[in-house]
Amino acid sequence: MLLTPRNEVRRTPRPRRRLRVPAMVSAAVSLCLLAASAPATPLGIGDRLYPHLGNPGYDVASYDLSFTYPGKNSRPLQAVTTLDAWTTSDLERVNLDFAHGKVESVEVDGEAAAFRSAGEDLVVTPSEPLSEGSWTRITVRHTSDPVYGEKRQGGWVRTADGLAMANQADAAHVVFPCNDHPSDKALFTIRVTAPNGYTAVANGLPTDVERAGGSTTWTYRTRHPMATELAQVSIGRSKVVHRSGPHGLPVRDVVPSADRERLEPWLKKTPGQIAWMEKKVGRYPFETYGLLMAHASTGFELETQTLSLFERELFTQSAFPKWYVESIMVHELAHQWFGDSVSPRTWSDLWLSEGHATWYEALYAAETAGRPLEARMKAAYAASDRWRAAGGPPAAPKAPAAGKKTGIFRPNVYDGAALILYALRQEIGRHAFERLERLWVSRHRDGSASTADFVALAEEVSGRHLDGFLHAWLYSEKTPPMPGRPEWKSVDPAKAVKKATKK
Repeated sequence: MLLTPRNEVRRTPRPRRRLRVPAMVSAAVSLCLLAASAPATPLGIGDRLYPHLGNPGYDVASYDLSFTYPGKNSRPLQAVTTLDAWTTSDLERVNLDFAHGKVESVEVDGEAAAFRSAGEDLVVTPSEPLSEGSWTRITVRHTSDPVYGEKRQGGWVRTADGLAMANQADAAHVVFPCNDHPSDKALFTIRVTAPNGYTAVANGLPTDVERAGGSTTWTYRTRHPMATELAQVSIGRSKVVHRSGPHGLPVRDVVPSADRERLEPWLKKTPGQIAWMEKKVGRYPFETYGLLMAHASTGFELETQTLSLFERELFTQSAFPKWYVESIMVHELAHQWFGDSVSPRTWSDLWLSEGHATWYEALYAAETAGRPLEARMKAAYAASDRWRAAGGPPAAPKAPAAGKKTGIFRPNVYDGAALILYALRQEIGRHAFERLERLWVSRHRDGSASTADFVALAEEVSGRHLDGFLHAWLYSEKTPPMPGRPEWKSVDPAKAVKKATKK
């Protein structure tokens, strides 16, 4: 995710559990009555920033999502979510993250299951406990409501002509039931049915289009595992523009039909930007890429996997310099390697995603538009202590304020984290740093990785003990001295406030 500054592994499945004939309606009713009397509590995997996200006891291998769009983005969509998972412990109940939708029924391995809500969890009680190491399929029929109150951030984005998704950091579960944490990635199949005249596009590649009467159903499938926060569905009166990228990569962009020609000068830049990134870190990691230019006001751009979300106005307003817009495009593109292919193990590891995306954004501007990298890093150094005071050290960010779930996206994990990469390059040298970057995205491709993993790999590549050096940059309240730049100074936050007060 990049806040708009104009406002300041594929797994081998285990044997499947038996699938049974669906139970009769009377059994489903009795199970729901049983659920009403059974205790249900929300769970989580203990993420430091979002402690109630994710759920213990199972690992999702795949999601199958089906949405039926009613033709108005103010009305709930009918939806069916099916997830295949294997259990990592014995489970009498299975908790899914889900809120803001009405659950109509739940089945576990083809049998009706009891269910009830607890906080932002959907607690499912199968007819029989699930044993550790078993393969299970859970199917939830529910609604997916695109209208939220003032306290809810993320989920469906209502555009001028339909819907898009923005699930980062913890909003996928207001769209569909899931294990909503980036450490549990899975393959996705997404089906969208909409009235004729609309176009639906989702992550991955299209596998089928079916027209029946007054509606059309599109099916998309990913070839690589994806975190729930990166899911994307676009429904609108859109034009899909196709072209080829490096090595014949399919590039498809989704734009409002009326803006097709107007946006083409920007769209045609993507293949060259992909080629630029490949020279830096290696082959593009997914099966396709493209831009979703949504006619909506979000205040950010978002790296949804294979189809990055952008505000249309970023490209249509003349207030933004050309070099700036292009660097923002590269920011979200870089995320496909850093954040999407290699996801953060916990949300405290966000700096690995945003810091790298900011690094390549700045490097692209330096190499293609003459915007000096060193000048940007020097400015970041001057502000770094202030950013750390406000948002915490880059690898230990402060928790978001109540009702501000996207509050972890502060300057400390953007330019403040890119500054760490600059310091590391200064310390170990350009050659070792560039080798580290390539090895990082290849070794952890299709998985998730932590700050400790990055430090260990930096030590392996450089042949040096870097734990002390990087610990200070990652976790200290004050910014350490910059290697090779002893003259750089960071402004003390207290003095900055005092100076501002006197004005």
